Amino acid sequence: MGEPETALQPVLQKRSGKPRGRFRKHLWGYLFLLPAVIIFILFLWVPIAKGALYSFYSIDFVNGNTFVGVDNYARVFQDPDVWTAVKNTLYYMLLTVIIGFWVPIVASIAISELRYFQGFARIAAYLPFVVPGVVLYGMWRWMYDPVGPINGLLITFGADPVSFISDSRWSMIAIVFMETWQQFGSAMLIYLAGVLSIPKDWYEAAEIDGAGVWNRIRYITLPSMRTLIALMFILQVISTSQAYQSQLALLDGGPNNATLTYALLIVKYAFTRLDYGTATAMGMLMFAVLSLVGIIQYKLNKGDDGA
Repeated sequence: MGEPETALQPVLQKRSGKPRGRFRKHLWGYLFLLPAVIIFILFLWVPIAKGALYSFYSIDFVNGNTFVGVDNYARVFQDPDVWTAVKNTLYYMLLTVIIGFWVPIVASIAISELRYFQGFARIAAYLPFVVPGVVLYGMWRWMYDPVGPINGLLITFGADPVSFISDSRWSMIAIVFMETWQQFGSAMLIYLAGVLSIPKDWYEAAEIDGAGVWNRIRYITLPSMRTLIALMFILQVISTSQAYQSQLALLDGGPNNATLTYALLIVKYAFTRLDYGTATAMGMLMFAVLSLVGIIQYKLNKGDDGA
């Protein structure tokens, strides 16, 4: 009976000492990682935890905070501006998908098919992304002006001028066009990296079999980029749901609240109405919805990996 125990003893000692040995082996890596983890906790999770706590308080920096329970959340659901902002945000997200989501995909595929000047095309497509915000909004306000170049072009072709800024039917569309022009370059580089990672042998075999450009895109490029496109779609949904900068800088939510998004209303509650409790409650509701979207996206990706 003693011999088997003696034979297993080195194995048991080795297994029991393995985690400690692994920790010692990677100790310096953990130490270098520790500052980033601390910063991540302090500036992300601590504010989230405090936000969850403060959403149940009436925030007063002079007289102190007062616990109000779920009154802040009740105020959110009773405010008609909140539902207007939710509707505008969903409309904005839909427009970004219809107008802007496919632009970087098409641009990346077109650039990958270029025989010459591919590097110049990449730089030219990315340049709008580096335009400063102040310059961007000023430039597009001039372009959308009733006597600006866009309306001048419409008049040249016999169309009536459009009030892009002051007409509530066009204001959100105008913002989406502006943002698509500025931001498609960064997404295009990500898609382009995905296109260039596809083995060239597949394209060469398709060309030998007589496949044209459209067939190569349909049967090779797009199926190979399916996972990347799905990921970028989820990221766009999350980012557009938090949009407020363009709506604030160009129109301040107008005209007639036509560009008042949910995130912009949070900013107005906090810094215009000075109702930090309600603003925090709105932020926590957004955090809950986006967390649910992230969980669904994770489950879907996990299911695809398992398949």
